[in-house]
Amino acid sequence: MNHPQLLELFASALAIDIKKVTPDLAYGTIPEWDSTAHMILIAEIEDKFDVMLDTDDIIDMSSVAKADEIINKYLIQQ
Repeated sequence: MNHPQLLELFASALAIDIKKVTPDLAYGTIPEWDSTAHMILIAEIEDKFDVMLDTDDIIDMSSVAKADEIINKYLIQQ
């Protein structure tokens, strides 16, 4: 993980214990990660990392590992 603070963001946005947040955690695999929680998660990521995610990246953010990869792409571009 390039951005370990993502674990806390996921735990907060999904209202789950941080111990449940692993790089393999994927959208739809737990009841807490639904479409509403996904949008909350996106808002928190954009705020924390001061980025504006493209729609394709929002849709593609299907796991914690993928979120880490996407955030890395934005931070490299800055």
